[in-house]
Amino acid sequence: MSEDSLPGVCVVTHPLASAGENATRSLLEILAAVTTVSLVTADLPADSEIRDRHELIELTERGAGQSNVAVAAARFLLNQLRMCRALVGRDEGVVLFYGATAYLAPILFARLLGKRVLVEPRGDVPLTLRLHWEQSLPAVLARTLAGLVRALERAGFAAAHGVVTYTPAMATQLGLDPQRQRVYPNGARFVHTDRFDVETPHTEREPVVGFLGRLDEEKGIRTLASVAQSLPSDYTFRFVGDGGLRPWLERELAEEIDAGRVEVTGWVDHDDVPRQLNDLALLVLPSDPTEGLPTTILEALACGTPVYATPVSGVPDVVRDGETGFHIADRDPATLRDGIESILGRDDLDEISARGRTLVEDEYSFEAACERYREILRSVVDDRADRA
Repeated sequence: MSEDSLPGVCVVTHPLASAGENATRSLLEILAAVTTVSLVTADLPADSEIRDRHELIELTERGAGQSNVAVAAARFLLNQLRMCRALVGRDEGVVLFYGATAYLAPILFARLLGKRVLVEPRGDVPLTLRLHWEQSLPAVLARTLAGLVRALERAGFAAAHGVVTYTPAMATQLGLDPQRQRVYPNGARFVHTDRFDVETPHTEREPVVGFLGRLDEEKGIRTLASVAQSLPSDYTFRFVGDGGLRPWLERELAEEIDAGRVEVTGWVDHDDVPRQLNDLALLVLPSDPTEGLPTTILEALACGTPVYATPVSGVPDVVRDGETGFHIADRDPATLRDGIESILGRDDLDEISARGRTLVEDEYSFEAACERYREILRSVVDDRADRA
């Protein structure tokens, strides 16, 4: 099949807001390089670059928001109906549900319209919802509701013509067999390796340990605050990013900030991220097992920055323990502190830095990502031809 014959793709997501915009923009950039692409979504930020770069169908100006469970459920059902209506008359041959893998009604509707349907989870949504609901609902009810979402997601996997995951390990965590014919386990995102590059050799970096991302509960920020307080005085811990826990963080670590042992930069422009990563000797990410594959990890490795991360979902396929980074075995603050000191005391970090860069160049460049999605689209269409 020639590239010209690849089917167009209509990407359908749940309401985006800012949290999922970056990942969606990355996917659209890949698909736009190999075929025609459009996006169906809701609650897209007004200043999003997606508005100028891709055809956009907005379901509504209101997303799920921070509402109670009953209201969120009503909006969930309403958005499914809106998705179905938006798909009527679309001429793309493939509909890709990105993150919206529990939206069973539009998945089935797309099949009825004769489309080839792919679903691509961005992470473990049922687990994310359960952890969120447990903060305001009885644990039994939170688990029951999350179980219903899990069942819908599994039904969506079964109804689709294929399931795309970032890496094989992510597929396994989601209960999918990466060797199964309809599972495409190598849909990971990419890094612009020309912008994210090694500017400061690892041997020339100061002992600065850091976190880069949203300063939220699910990122382990409170744990990292305890780690930052207990590190030796010749280390600096830098928090790069913004979020709901930033005011708490600045109060909790006021003494360390005044002493110069901790830095809280606040939000930084994405163009400044390569410089921030090149300043770090080690990136630490003790995340919950809810994410698929944080882009920050790929960006750090591209900059030659070893990563110390929780080996959840797609992470261990990229952060290879002792090879391109290190696995967090225990998120206890004292254990994390000891792990950081042990890692920074190694004499082979320059080699680990180089292997991380090589891995990204070989497997996670923009060109490699485009080729992966070409193969996925070819496979989906060839499968249809074989069944005809």
